[in-house]
Amino acid sequence: MTTMTEASVREFKMPDVGEGLTEAEILKWYVQPGDTVTDGQVVCEVETAKAAVELPIPYDGVVRELRFPEGTTVDVGVSIIAVDVSGGPAPADIPASAPAPAVERQPEEPKAEGSGRQPVLVGYGVAASSTKRRPRKGAEVPAQEPAAVTTAVQAEPNGHGTAPAAAPAPVTPAPAAAAADRPRPLAKPPVRKLAKDLGVDLVSVVPSGPDGIITREDVHAAAASAQAPVLPTAPQPAPATAPEPATAPAQAPVASYDTARETRVPVKGVRKATAAAMVGSAFTAPHVTEFVTVDVTRTMKLVEELKRDPDKYGMQGLRVNPLLLIAKALLVAIRRNPDVNASWDEANQEIVRKHYVNLGIAAATPRGLIVPNIKDAHDKTLPQLAEALGELVATAREGRTPPAAMQGGTVTITNVGVFGVDTGTPILNPGESAILAVGSIKLQPWVHKGKVKPRQVTTLALSFDHRLVDGELGSKVLADVAAVLEQPKRLITWG
Repeated sequence: MTTMTEASVREFKMPDVGEGLTEAEILKWYVQPGDTVTDGQVVCEVETAKAAVELPIPYDGVVRELRFPEGTTVDVGVSIIAVDVSGGPAPADIPASAPAPAVERQPEEPKAEGSGRQPVLVGYGVAASSTKRRPRKGAEVPAQEPAAVTTAVQAEPNGHGTAPAAAPAPVTPAPAAAAADRPRPLAKPPVRKLAKDLGVDLVSVVPSGPDGIITREDVHAAAASAQAPVLPTAPQPAPATAPEPATAPAQAPVASYDTARETRVPVKGVRKATAAAMVGSAFTAPHVTEFVTVDVTRTMKLVEELKRDPDKYGMQGLRVNPLLLIAKALLVAIRRNPDVNASWDEANQEIVRKHYVNLGIAAATPRGLIVPNIKDAHDKTLPQLAEALGELVATAREGRTPPAAMQGGTVTITNVGVFGVDTGTPILNPGESAILAVGSIKLQPWVHKGKVKPRQVTTLALSFDHRLVDGELGSKVLADVAAVLEQPKRLITWG
């Protein structure tokens, strides 16, 4: 009876909603324990390093448990919600099963904690109970802990142990075999990186954090204990240096700041991914930036004309702004100088020429900077480009940009002029060859037809990867963009 009840509970695990992403933050739950769900119903919204995504449940049933509260970052492959697919109410099944106390206790713990990773990190009930036993038994009987975990896993491979009393029976397996069957140690990504840098195997670390989570101090302590046996074999002065590893853990976590006048914001999600990408780009691709100041008075007049009579130009219902014509000017410049549209293949030591343009548009959102791109922008007419640009901006503002829209870009435009900035030196989006920064457009004194007159002027800045684009090619592209904006009729003759 117990087996049938547990078999009816399905665990929905955090999927890889991007391309190779390892974690996501739960932003909002749309269901609660006891709610009925159907196949394809959205149950929660999560934020990855690239975008916010809604997750649908893949089966029908009744929600038994939400494994994590809102605001928790969860690894891909970890169970986030348990659903009873038999259709029966969850509370009625709980008293009839052996591991009921663990199942009943888990939904209460996230509410009490409110943050941090919760016990069930691998999607199995056994993992939760084993991690909660480690803090209590690890110090007294460390040799028995792996055996207990192995026993539970062997008793019920699907993760739902049925008879806790049977645990002492197979205590005989060797610790090495038991360690191999142990669930993944509980630790946050920064702690895992620290362990990797110090060469510490997390399986061998005794956790001291809440719910069996391994902390930075635990990793430092494990590293110090691993080095300790080596010290006696060293020359006589070696014992004097022995205390140094022991003092490192005490110094590492020390962080002093004024809580009344300072606020610390965790770096995660889109902002974390952007930071990593920008650092990688800045120190991988040799950047060169060139500038040009151009009179765009005629372009601004064309924008106003398209707004006044949209039906005449097939622009009805579409948003027309200077960015639209700047994007078209860049596409014309790329058509005239196709070698600028390329990428660098480090593994094969090759330059990959792109015969298509996926035009990225840098967008500032509440979650950070994202760069979705317009696929095959080179083939679009001006009305089609306006429609695609409008959809891209609206989706980005709502925070609904899908990960696929941010993959495969070739060149990018960033419009810093909307903030009143004259220009800047933009950093390349990783994997792309060039990025165009557009400054604010404003009236300035300008020599026009031999006289100084007020004209609409802006400054363009083009950054490019000098491995792919030399100075001559970069200058030609920037000059062509400026020429089109100065005389927009060139869109007809050059386009």
